[in-house]
Amino acid sequence: MSWDFFQIGRGFAAVSSVILLGFAASAEPVHGISMYGAPALPENFAHLPYANPDAPVGGAITLGNTGGFDSLNPFVRKGTAPWQLASFTHETLMGRSWDEPFSLYGLLAESVETDESRQWVEFTLREGTTFSDGSPLTVEDVIFSYELLGEQGHPKYHNLLGQIETIEQTGPRKVKFTFNTANRELPLLAGMRPILSKAQWEGRDFANAPLQDIPLGSGPYRVTGYEAGRFVTLERNPAYWGAQIPFRKGTQNFASIKLDFYADANVLFEAFKVGEISAVREFNAESWQSQYNFPAIERGDVIKSVIPHQRPSGMTGFVMNTRRAPFDDWRVRDALIQAFNFEYINDTLTGGAQPRITSYFSNSVLGKADSPASGRVAELLLPYQDTLPPGTIEGYSLPVSDGSARNRAGIRAATAQLEAAGYNVTDGLLRRSDGTPLGFTILLAKGSRENIAIAGMYVKALERLGITASVETVDDAQFFSRTNEFDFDMTVFRRALSLSPGTEQRFYWGAEAADQPGSRNLMGARNPAIGAMIDAMLEARDSADFVAATRALDRVLTAGRFVIPFWSYTEGRIAHVRQMKYPDTLPIYGDGSEWMPEVWWWDENG
Repeated sequence: MSWDFFQIGRGFAAVSSVILLGFAASAEPVHGISMYGAPALPENFAHLPYANPDAPVGGAITLGNTGGFDSLNPFVRKGTAPWQLASFTHETLMGRSWDEPFSLYGLLAESVETDESRQWVEFTLREGTTFSDGSPLTVEDVIFSYELLGEQGHPKYHNLLGQIETIEQTGPRKVKFTFNTANRELPLLAGMRPILSKAQWEGRDFANAPLQDIPLGSGPYRVTGYEAGRFVTLERNPAYWGAQIPFRKGTQNFASIKLDFYADANVLFEAFKVGEISAVREFNAESWQSQYNFPAIERGDVIKSVIPHQRPSGMTGFVMNTRRAPFDDWRVRDALIQAFNFEYINDTLTGGAQPRITSYFSNSVLGKADSPASGRVAELLLPYQDTLPPGTIEGYSLPVSDGSARNRAGIRAATAQLEAAGYNVTDGLLRRSDGTPLGFTILLAKGSRENIAIAGMYVKALERLGITASVETVDDAQFFSRTNEFDFDMTVFRRALSLSPGTEQRFYWGAEAADQPGSRNLMGARNPAIGAMIDAMLEARDSADFVAATRALDRVLTAGRFVIPFWSYTEGRIAHVRQMKYPDTLPIYGDGSEWMPEVWWWDENG
């Protein structure tokens, strides 16, 4: 299938226009809202630009997950639920366009209104919105959902409720949120919470509900069958209320979706090769070239599609838990980064085809420069210079090895930092002054074959420094439980980031999330400069300040040396059966977590 490269250029133009415009205040209810400027699509838009409004509805696909599940409630901390479930079964007041940095359009709500200072937002529900059992979805359900999720839901939902002063019904289909915090993103965040049924959950223990109590949703799919830990079957609701609204036109086209669960990625891939799974995402460029040559591909029954994107690199790598020694010392963290021979590992595992992540927002206008901070970026950082890790203001970049297996320069640099931190080799082991050897464990999920391979090579390199490191593999449920409780020394870390970072950054690495079980702040970052840069992002009134604050945040995070970065994913790779089709026009975000299967469809003739 071909790609519309004019669309890619248009995406950059859309980003630029959003960055150059200030917020246009809404004097009356409108169809959409953007973080900066006006949404790109007009009030009378017919469908999302990357959706095919003529896509047929039908067909059945099977997608594969590794590990298992012991919950079908994706909105609470307890248990492990299929990660795709929330987007399949539940709708929000507004829906996000993946063709713009941060714009929302009416979904459950037909319109949105806010004041110029964004101290409040009011949504008007569409007529005829229902849950999947046919019961009406009302303002009462909206208010109930925000309170329930903020009190009993997953910790990622708690922060918003604390920034809401009041939620009130202001009309038969109107609900108004008034905020107690100066944060221009809040009206958008208020439009993005899943809506639950008050009739189902009022007076019940939502946080600890058993597996069989599946949350009733208003989305296009509903769970029609499951076997704990093995599969979940979802069927498209023939009475889905939103099938013809502009935001949903041409989306969610498959009649049924089955989620099958496999012990690890190797078993899942073998199942795909023999036709038991309809599509897989491949993140390793070398594997894409060498392992996707099986008979179904040679016959043309399976297609390899490459999907470009324009989003930031995000961060993928081994994260160090700074709540524990020795990772609380930046010099030790720096040494462990120096000892990680990226060029050699990358060449061995991907053929050197994938570039390294250089910062959290690299590959985008929001990424930091390696040179000294200047202008507004320096102005934001200087008040915190006494708390900043070395290199934040002066400039910091990751070490580059010569690609050989021994990485002599990296080992020398690591040794120097370890000695500065008070470690020396005695009897072949690196020890503190009290004789305690330096050792740690890398926690990984059993199914993560690539991460296990990376860790194995890294452990051998650490032996040259006298460091005793080991790899511990556990099943998915235990992995998520332990990382949620920060029960690890080092583990694999993936944080996807957008062109519109906002309040979620506090949950990712804000000090208030460092000791909050279930938060995304796995490294335990607590630097006050991080919180200040996030505040500056949220309070920015124009794009120049927003970009400067994000670049400053990128500097603090990268120089903090919390993560040993791997390679970036500059394009998506999806292998799929030939009957699965997608539009020629691609969103600027490319293959995000929802693009496939959201806008794909089934063509029996292939």
